Amino acid sequence: MELFGIAAGQLGLFVTFGLLIGTLFGFFGMGGSFLVTPALLVMGYDSTTAVGSGLAFVFGTSVIAALRHRDHGQVDYKLGLMFIVGMTAGIEVGKGVVYYLKALGFADLVVSISYIGLLAIVGLLMLRDARTESSDDDEGSALAEKFQSIEIPPMISIKGGTKVSLWVTLAMAFAIGILSGFLGVGGGFLLMPAMMYGLGVPAAVAVGTDVFQITASGAFGAFTYAQSGALDLTIVLPLLAGSAMGARIGAGATALVDEDDITEYFAAMLLAGSAAVASRNLGNAYDMGIFNQLSQVLIFGSALLVSGAVIWASIQSIREDEPAESVHAAD
Repeated sequence: MELFGIAAGQLGLFVTFGLLIGTLFGFFGMGGSFLVTPALLVMGYDSTTAVGSGLAFVFGTSVIAALRHRDHGQVDYKLGLMFIVGMTAGIEVGKGVVYYLKALGFADLVVSISYIGLLAIVGLLMLRDARTESSDDDEGSALAEKFQSIEIPPMISIKGGTKVSLWVTLAMAFAIGILSGFLGVGGGFLLMPAMMYGLGVPAAVAVGTDVFQITASGAFGAFTYAQSGALDLTIVLPLLAGSAMGARIGAGATALVDEDDITEYFAAMLLAGSAAVASRNLGNAYDMGIFNQLSQVLIFGSALLVSGAVIWASIQSIREDEPAESVHAAD
C-alpha cells in the first residue's frame, strides 16, 4: 500500500523518526540532520538526495522551534544574522565540493567517511566533557577569552556581556557553513559548542540563536539543492509532520531539564550515528546484510533512547515540582 508515492510502512517510519528528531532539536538546538542524512544513506539514498533532503528537514523543523525559543527570550538576533551571512557563503562552497566529488564518483564514499569521523570526534569530546564537569567551565572560559582577545574592529556586543570581533565570528560561521553544505547538516551540533566555548555565549542563548540561524541557513541550503533536483519531498514532508510536535516538546523541556543530565546520552547518540554509517559501508563492501540491519538499529535506536531520556527527565522534573507546590499551597 502506498500513500503520496511512498510505502505506508516507510511513511510511518519517517513520521516517527521525525517526532524523535524534532524532540532532540527543540531541546539541544541541533537540527537532527546529523542523524537524518546518515539514516537516508543507510536506507540506500544517494549522497546528494540525502544531503538536500536533510537540509530541507532542518529548515522546516527550525521554524517551529525558533518561534518557541523566541518566546523564551533565548535569541541573540545580531549574532544570529552574522552566522547566517557566514554560513550561507560556506554552504555554497560545501555544495560545490559535493558535486565535484560526485562527478569524480567519490561523493558517497567521502561523505560517509566524513560523517564517521566527525560524529565520532564530536561524540568523544562531549563524552569526555560530561565526565570531567569540574574542568568544563574553566576550559570553555579560557577558549572564549582567546577568541575575545582577537580585537579586529569592528567589535560587537553579544548577550552575556562580552564583545567579539565581527571578522572572527564570520570566519567561524564560514567554516561551519562549509561543513553544512558538504554534509547536509544544519551545523547545530558544531555551532552551539562554538558559540558557548568559543564566544562565551550563555547556553540557553546559544541554543535559541543556533535554532534561529539554522532557519535561514537550512532554507538556503535546501533551495540550492532543490534547484539541482536533489530534494525528495516524499522524505521531507513525513519527517516534518512528526517533528512539528517533537520540536515543541523538546523546546518546552529546556525549561524543565538540566542539559548536563543527559549529555552522555547525546554523546552516545553521536557515536551510534558514526558506527551506523561505518556498519552500512562494511555491509555494502562485503555484501553482508547483517551490517546494514545493524546500521538501521543504531540510527533509530539511538534517536529513540535520547529523545525518550529528554521526555522522561521532563516528567520527573514536573513530578518533583508538584510536591513543593503542594507544600506552598498548604502554607
